[in-house]
This record gives sequence, structure tokens and C-alpha cells, in this order.
Amino acid sequence: MAKRKEIQQLLDEIESEYRFTRGMTGKAMLSPMVKQALSKIQRDKFVPHSVVDSAFANHPLPIGHGQTISQPYIVALMTDLLELTADDVVLEIGTGSGYQAAILSLLCRQVYTIEYVEELADSAKLRFERLGYGNIEIKSGNGFDGWPEHAPYDAIIVTAAATQVPGPLLEQLKIGGRMVIPVGRQYSHQELQLISKNQQGDIDIKDILSVVFVPFQGERNE
Repeated sequence: MAKRKEIQQLLDEIESEYRFTRGMTGKAMLSPMVKQALSKIQRDKFVPHSVVDSAFANHPLPIGHGQTISQPYIVALMTDLLELTADDVVLEIGTGSGYQAAILSLLCRQVYTIEYVEELADSAKLRFERLGYGNIEIKSGNGFDGWPEHAPYDAIIVTAAATQVPGPLLEQLKIGGRMVIPVGRQYSHQELQLISKNQQGDIDIKDILSVVFVPFQGERNE
């Protein structure tokens, strides 16, 4: 009962932040489907024991190796912006502890997720198996190159700030697909961007919100 109360309080805080930022994001309210997914995923299962008391707080938390689990509001917003359908195939760059991938898995057919830090990838894989997330496939590697074997993707989500949008990810985005990615340098301005590819293959980029993310590991100059 206590955990259910904490989850509801977190959802209330997310919805409050949606209303506060709607002038920037264009999203006045949390999607009912995303809200339902958030309510089903217990964030305390995805954070280290040392910070489990803060698991349902609406802010990022450290997960080791210089990485963080994102603020739930940002997780909700990025998921919402993808506008997923049940048959979609999604690529995630930056698995972390697996919280974002778990939420995505409830909203689409398949999630492929890549984590640069091998130790985090290994622990996330075990966590997915233990919690029964059968439609998530994970590997350790450089997310800059995407995962071409399973492309194209209906949606791509990047959970670390790149200085530019990686070309391979644009190539692997399906016609009509959407990508959400923070762009900018560490300790400098970062902007959450929504990227869409129209029927002619042209790319449209929309700035959504100023954000703070850990840097994209393995990024290369193109």
C-alpha cells in the first residue's frame, strides 16, 4: 500500500510538471498510456540499494559508473514524444539500469537497447530476466553506430547528450519515425530534440526543452 501511494504521488508530480512546462513542450497532460506504464514499473527495482529510499522522488539518481537513472518526468516526456503504438520496434541508446526500457516495453512490440558500460549492461540484462521483460533485447556496445541488424526502427530514444545527432541513428530511423535525443555539451546548454523523418526521407528537428544529461559515450566526429 505504501509503495502504491508513493507511485501515485510521483505521477501527480509528473503531471504537475507537465502543466508547468506545456508552453515549451506542447504537452499539457501526460498520455494515459504512458501514465499507465509508469504506474506499473516499480522504480525501486532499478536503483542501487544505497538510494532506494529516494526511488520514487522526481529527480535523477546515481546508478554507478558515472551514470544516472533519469528524472521520472523526463522519462515520461521522452516516452510521450515518441507516440508509440503496440506494434512499434524501438531502439534505445543508453540502457543504464533499464528503467526507461522497461517502460517502453509496455508500450511497443520490441525494444532493442544498447549500453556502453559493460557492467551496467550485464546487470540490466539480469534485471530484465528476473522481472520478466521478455520483449527487451540488450547488448553492450557503442550506441553511436546504432543496431543495424534490426533497423529500421519506428522510434529511437537516446538517454545521453550527444554534441550532434549521430548519422547512423538517422539512417536507422524508419520513414515516418520519431527520435528523441538530448543534444549539447556537458556543463553547457543541452536541448531535448524531437526528430522526425517524413515520407520523402527529410528530417525535421524541433527543440523541446532545456535539459541536463550525462555525456554520450563513444561519440565520434562525422
